[in-house]
Amino acid sequence: MKHRTLLLALVALCGALAAPGALAAVTDQAVLQESVVVSKNVIRLGDLFSGAGERAEETVAYAPAPGKRAIFDARWLYRVARAYGLQWRPLTDKDRAVVERASVTIGREEIESHILDALIDRGVDADVKIQISNRMINIHISEDAEATIEVKDIVYNPRTHRFTSIINAPGENGRPQRLRVTGRVFQMREVPVPVRRVRANEIIRESDIEWISVRADHLRRDTIMHADQIIGKSPVHSIRAGQQIRTREVRHPVLVPKRSLVTILYQQPRMTITAKGRALEDGSDGQVISIANAQSNTVIEATVVGAHMVAVHTPQLFATNQE
Repeated sequence: MKHRTLLLALVALCGALAAPGALAAVTDQAVLQESVVVSKNVIRLGDLFSGAGERAEETVAYAPAPGKRAIFDARWLYRVARAYGLQWRPLTDKDRAVVERASVTIGREEIESHILDALIDRGVDADVKIQISNRMINIHISEDAEATIEVKDIVYNPRTHRFTSIINAPGENGRPQRLRVTGRVFQMREVPVPVRRVRANEIIRESDIEWISVRADHLRRDTIMHADQIIGKSPVHSIRAGQQIRTREVRHPVLVPKRSLVTILYQQPRMTITAKGRALEDGSDGQVISIANAQSNTVIEATVVGAHMVAVHTPQLFATNQE
């Protein structure tokens, strides 16, 4: 690229010097354009200098590749200005012109989408996600070219879940760009997560749940995968929106809060005895918890049967209350 640019510049300079009255065709004071964006594959005199007059369309160098840039220093610019009769000279040797080639960018997501389509055509499960290994994967295409890419020679190893492929994209002078791309295929799973922050002891309802896709290798063994394992239950602690929920993080709603007063029931076919007690721990429906009798402080194990209500299977506590 550097040699071609210099060659074109020298040819242009020689032509300018050989032209009759070239140096005499002096224009008004020219001004250097320090930062330039061009869309063609050549750089013209008017791209570098404003006030270039009739010679503004003269080609002086090749443009860089789409998306790239070229830097022209003060010495080179001064030679070009003199050759074309421009009244310009650098103020310092730090003067320069930076020329960037405009482009259409095809990014990582679009490339991954094309590769995924190619893999699916070859029988790979559609419920997957791919990750390209190439770090700098953007493809730059000239603005006047069709921004399309083609996936060629794709090879997939189902044991390692890795793939390789060749990406073809429009290039300069009719020659396509060819890029080798490697990466890996990941199985995806649908996971229920909260749509909002759910606080401890709130009851999770169906409207509180949404589904997100998660890479299978990012799931923990106890991650809840079914909505019926969440709906109707309560978080043990606050769960933020979008958070994967683990089995130990939810439980049945607490019907008997710790330290709350409860009614203790002892039921027989023709008899029901009740007493008051205080819960020593939280309790959900059907859970066995410790209860202290409110009068005697006797501690028993009782089963939660309702809100602030537990049941026992022995009347001994009540016999103590009768004394």
